Amino acid sequence: MIEVQGLVKDYGTLRAVDGVSFKVNRGDILGFLGPNGAGKSTTMKVITGFLQPTAGMALIGGHDVTTEPVAVKRMVGYLPESAPAYPEMTVEEFLGFIAEIRGFRAAAERQQRIERVVGLCHLTHVRRQTIETLSKGFKQRVGFAQALLHDPPVLVLDEPTDGLDPNQKHEVRELIRQMAAEKTIILSTHILEEVEAICTRIIIITRGKVVVDQTPDELRAGHGNARLDEIFRDLTQSDT
Repeated sequence: MIEVQGLVKDYGTLRAVDGVSFKVNRGDILGFLGPNGAGKSTTMKVITGFLQPTAGMALIGGHDVTTEPVAVKRMVGYLPESAPAYPEMTVEEFLGFIAEIRGFRAAAERQQRIERVVGLCHLTHVRRQTIETLSKGFKQRVGFAQALLHDPPVLVLDEPTDGLDPNQKHEVRELIRQMAAEKTIILSTHILEEVEAICTRIIIITRGKVVVDQTPDELRAGHGNARLDEIFRDLTQSDT
């Protein structure tokens, strides 16, 4: 469902992503890990079509992110870092706006989509509040809701549980786990227990390069069954 080959992204003289390659299949929950500045968010922005690669190729469902960006965006639900939204809109207005942009022009279908994600993301009692009045955790839920609105086959989630309390984190993790059977999911996180709880594969990226692409069990077995936080620290220590 996702295929990345030799991906490179430069910002002037800075190479943020340096020859990254990987594949993600339907049913995978890929944990994308790395220290700050390692190239995680940049890679995610490229594979969702929000940034143009300097070199290499990224395909989503067979569609090239460079030559078929609209087709790619139809297939992807993307939660960027910090869940940006229009603060003066209510939750319901914002989701309606996103639904219309996504092509749901009929009022009944648009409302059906909104009701579904409001329920999934537990937004019912704040649906008529303006987004600027919400807590960070609820803003994050609104961002997650807009990513799910068109029921995409691919989800790319940048820190999906950022700002959530422990109960909310558990709810989001359960939702991700439930959706994995029919979707392809990439999520970045700094919470290593989250990776162990829900991810079927781990990619660790450091200085723009992939240094690990394994299942959690394979990664631990290859490092004497050490804890994931110890392995991560050893692999990325030179970047911190």
